[in-house]
Amino acid sequence: MTRILAVVSVKPQQVAGGAPIFIEKDANSVQQTAFLLEKILDANAHDLKNGSIILVDHRSS
Repeated sequence: MTRILAVVSVKPQQVAGGAPIFIEKDANSVQQTAFLLEKILDANAHDLKNGSIILVDHRSS
């Protein structure tokens, strides 16, 4: 089952929910934070093209 592990965004008003949310000041910071979290969490980063990136675990449980 796929799980969203984290969200990184520049738009706090567009994100909410049950995963940790990291708010950054600009698109470059979003990319940097998502890249680091991708490695730390052993996850896949998916750019939603709206100022947010989600980090997802696609491995089967």
